[in-house]
Amino acid sequence: MNRSLPSLELLASGKKNSIQGLDAIAFAYRSTKQGPELLVKKEFIRETNKRLGIDLSTLLTLHTREFQNKDGLVEAKAGEITSVPLSLARGSAKGAPSEIVFFALDSEKIADVRKVGALLGRRFKGKKKKVLIALGGNRPTRYFYESLLLANYQWSEKSSQSSDRPSFLVLSGKQEELDSIRVVISHLWNARDLIHTPSNTKTPAWVAAKIASFAKDLGKQSSKVKVVSRGGKEIAKFGGLLAVGGSSKVHPPRFVTVTYSPPKAKAHVVFVGKGITFDTGGVSLKRPYDMMMAMKTDMSGAAVVAATTLAAAELRLPVKVTALLMLAENTLSATAQRPSDVITHYGGTTVEVINTDAEGRLVLADGLAYADLHLDPDYLVDVATLTGAASLGLGKQYAAMYSRDERLAARLNQIGEEAGDRLWHMPLIDDYQIALKSEIADFNHTADKPKFGAGSVTAALFLEKFVGKRRWVHLDIAGPARSEVDAGEYVKGGTGFGVRTLTAWLATL
Repeated sequence: MNRSLPSLELLASGKKNSIQGLDAIAFAYRSTKQGPELLVKKEFIRETNKRLGIDLSTLLTLHTREFQNKDGLVEAKAGEITSVPLSLARGSAKGAPSEIVFFALDSEKIADVRKVGALLGRRFKGKKKKVLIALGGNRPTRYFYESLLLANYQWSEKSSQSSDRPSFLVLSGKQEELDSIRVVISHLWNARDLIHTPSNTKTPAWVAAKIASFAKDLGKQSSKVKVVSRGGKEIAKFGGLLAVGGSSKVHPPRFVTVTYSPPKAKAHVVFVGKGITFDTGGVSLKRPYDMMMAMKTDMSGAAVVAATTLAAAELRLPVKVTALLMLAENTLSATAQRPSDVITHYGGTTVEVINTDAEGRLVLADGLAYADLHLDPDYLVDVATLTGAASLGLGKQYAAMYSRDERLAARLNQIGEEAGDRLWHMPLIDDYQIALKSEIADFNHTADKPKFGAGSVTAALFLEKFVGKRRWVHLDIAGPARSEVDAGEYVKGGTGFGVRTLTAWLATL
């Protein structure tokens, strides 16, 4: 588990000298007709005024004048931040924090609360500072604190990269909830670390070893987690994984199972994650070639399902979880599969390969079939950066979700909205099934004839052929799995999209 993220602790009630040793205090405020109002108990305001020798309400009014409209009402945008050096405050106490930070939080909408948490988190990113967050009231603070931590994520192989992190004390919430937030975000950070690692390091075998090391970091809970990596003859029946991963003899494919088995589990959930550690497109080479630059992130699905499984273990959720990681490089070589090849998937289904750059569905098909035939899951969920069509249709903010189970899809959609991973329930259009037909195999895998388009839909229809009668959900995260900008909760690159939603969903089973 990544332990380098900022600490998040509750300030003990009635703790003496609570102001001492702080570098900053960040106060939330909202706008009212009477002027800006601090969102914290009056007792704390009085104590802070007394200890610092200042008047917080006066400071807030003075330093939010620039946001006042003609009627004198403060109209600060959500997250608008004003920093006040305490050296400017008359009579400030010795040993006091160096600054007071005011941040606007008028809205109680989850999306706005997350935005403000991320903006404040970035305010202290990379700084070794002890910060007290003074936020009370009925705001959904869990989402605020999650975004506060997420916005502090950094990844770099620069020799000069700083490892400094802020530490946060908070006034509201329960320590158990803060601990659970930190657990989930820690594993999400681990997923991001895997996604950002360059592919000359991140081979299938390396990913398997890294996941095993994360599992060992769970302490007592590690005994309930088993990580098994299979390769060579052990995966001889995994025709899709071998067809894709056989293109690299130097870094051959791996089939990795991560199993969390608590006593008296209420259900068994199996995740299948696409783990293409680098994707050239194979013989159907990606063009233009700069499209390959982002392809070290094509194993995001595997990183997400592994992180979710380990988070469930550390949180001691009463659900059995198995993650199947389908790890392979899709390279160009003399042993690479060719368009027109026919492969036999796990379980015996034959598939005609049309485009070797549509490799994700080939490795997922093996994992889904294996889960259906051997693991007897109550729920079967696959996660993959699968199709460019999904991001063309939904952009970078939503993942495409496919399922015949309307109630399950609705539940995941609701959880995703709250958790910060937005899902859009897409249709499995049976009229498009004809596009999967092949003259020489059970199916073709790209479904491009006749030309229905809807590439994300037809990819999902292909995967459905391997799930039996299971309660199945397919998450095509091609859009939100990567951020093109360094802003808000994200840095440019891998996002770890799905960890929060899937972990929260497991907690409801």
